[in-house]
Amino acid sequence: MTENTAATPTTATRVALVTGGSGGIGRAVAERLVADGFAVAVHYAGNKDRADAIVAAITADGGQAIAVGGDVADEHDMSAAFDAVEDAFGGVDVVVNTAGVMVLAPIAELDLDDLDRMHRTNVRGTFVVSQQAARRVRRGGAIVNFSTSVTRTQLPTYGAYVASKAAVEGITLILARELRGKDITVNAVAPGPTATPLFLQGKDDAVIANFAKATPLERLGQPEDIADAVSFLAGPARWINGQVLFANGGLA
Repeated sequence: MTENTAATPTTATRVALVTGGSGGIGRAVAERLVADGFAVAVHYAGNKDRADAIVAAITADGGQAIAVGGDVADEHDMSAAFDAVEDAFGGVDVVVNTAGVMVLAPIAELDLDDLDRMHRTNVRGTFVVSQQAARRVRRGGAIVNFSTSVTRTQLPTYGAYVASKAAVEGITLILARELRGKDITVNAVAPGPTATPLFLQGKDDAVIANFAKATPLERLGQPEDIADAVSFLAGPARWINGQVLFANGGLA
């Protein structure tokens, strides 16, 4: 059962739920959407304290936010999370699904338990959240899922992760067509190498430098770069639908 914490939320014009909102990209997305005028629900799976701290920072700056918990792959948890957002703010306009797990290993060596864990969060989790979003997002809203640019670059050791994110792209593009007539856009953002704990974990300085040099801009992306793309899809980009937007600095 989800729990939410809030600083006396009131009904706002537009409302966003950000899954994985206590993570690096998720936090940047939540903060950007608040700056865009949204009331935001910051979702967490296991780190309630971090989500509460983000909410406290947002509300201290005059924004509206609550924290909601739950397993993205559990339909009951997510139904309760959406209920909490609707109770606090009156509805849901944008759902951004940043929650994800990445374990890297050659296909021949990957522990199948890690495969199952990635697919539970990345595939089933995206499906469950997208299903709730399809039922609840109000007209004029947007659903933004997360893929990866590695679906195109095909880097070794990313096989299982890419398999899960290719499934996310399939879910996203089909859902966009299924929501015909509802005035709801459905897109995916595919980040390139971005300086988050998820990306940096297990990489030495030389590997990180090589990733930075791989883009024509010769730097790693920052969470705020990805948040810019989400802001575009969540707000003015009403004619972009059923697409995968590669936010990767020109990575080939």
